[in-house]
Amino acid sequence: MSFLDGSSSRYLASAQIADRLDNAGFTELNEADPFELKKGGKYYIRRMDTAIIAFWMGSRDLAESGFAMASSHIDSPALKIKPESLTQDKSVCRVGVEVYGGPIIHTWLDRELSISGKVLVKTKVGHQTILVDLKDPVAIIPNAAIHMNREINKGFQYNAQTHLQAILGVEATQGDPLKSMVAKALDLKEESIIEMDLYLYDPAGAKLAGMNSDMIISGRLDNLAMTHAILCGLLEAKAPKHTSIGVFYDHEEIGSQSPQGASSSLLSEILERINLAQKGSREDYYRALRNSYMISADMAHAYHPSYPEKYDPNYSPLMNQGPVIKRNANLRYASTVESSLRFIELCDKAKVSHQEFLVRSDMPCGSTVGPAVAANLGIYTVDIGNPMWAMHSIRETAGVKDHLDLIKVLKNYFS
Repeated sequence: MSFLDGSSSRYLASAQIADRLDNAGFTELNEADPFELKKGGKYYIRRMDTAIIAFWMGSRDLAESGFAMASSHIDSPALKIKPESLTQDKSVCRVGVEVYGGPIIHTWLDRELSISGKVLVKTKVGHQTILVDLKDPVAIIPNAAIHMNREINKGFQYNAQTHLQAILGVEATQGDPLKSMVAKALDLKEESIIEMDLYLYDPAGAKLAGMNSDMIISGRLDNLAMTHAILCGLLEAKAPKHTSIGVFYDHEEIGSQSPQGASSSLLSEILERINLAQKGSREDYYRALRNSYMISADMAHAYHPSYPEKYDPNYSPLMNQGPVIKRNANLRYASTVESSLRFIELCDKAKVSHQEFLVRSDMPCGSTVGPAVAANLGIYTVDIGNPMWAMHSIRETAGVKDHLDLIKVLKNYFS
């Protein structure tokens, strides 16, 4: 819950991961410098303020043991503030937004919103990046009253350009109140801010809910819950014989086509450099890949009793009944019978139940970073995730036991 509350945007999520790696004795490497690695060493790289790859060097020969990997993504659907979009209309101060990914739009309306992201600041030697989280509610996107929009409960479609502008205040103001708020929060002069990359988010913290506190409700569970599980599994593992790797991609929600995304060369570069730092040959690198395995972890859909028609009755995972293996004939998920069997064996070893999900045959299927990784590296990959409700809502719901069970599985896997 602390991790969720501290990860109000992908920039803050990346910083949370880096902080926890630092505290656990991992050493940050600069991609522009030569890699000098030792057996048993713990390292990580961070690309463009977001994507992180953390690895724990194993004691065994890399070509023989391969890489034991798990991957997730740190971005979530959101509303991104358009730069230089601030307007005042009859004293109402508003900013425009762009829709990032595929959020359930109506859940963002009539809700207190705060702002999180990064700013570029002028310094005496150039510029620096500073993260910002205003934490307090500073904006709202109000609906029109039902008296003025009688179609609101019949499937009204919001216009992203006109209906989703966020209101910052209702009193006339001078200058740029958005930049003023950010500067004040960072104790900076407004003129020192060069650029801002900001997102709206719901500042209500993660909460436990239910008669037995068996559910967790929060923003960004997709996919920070899987990110947190992988991170905990890696940090709590025993010194591994194989090289264990946690991969935290960015930009999955918008297609992974970026230098930090799963479709980039990011992971293959780092794996090859790990091999080279161990004096391995090109042949050793390809042998290591053939002996490698990837767990692609992205949240799954829990059975929702109010919408039974949306599920295949034979593949309807239940919350708090174990992690879910996701399959698809068209490889929207990367799971195969072989890669699934290995994950089942990991669950059995950890004494954790598992479930399976296939989308209805008459419905389209989502996807994950798994197929891109499997295709780029040619390795066995399984797509898994914990079941949840309201995926892509501003507030999502998942099971507490599922999260603890998956950490147990990943801890054993990395060990």
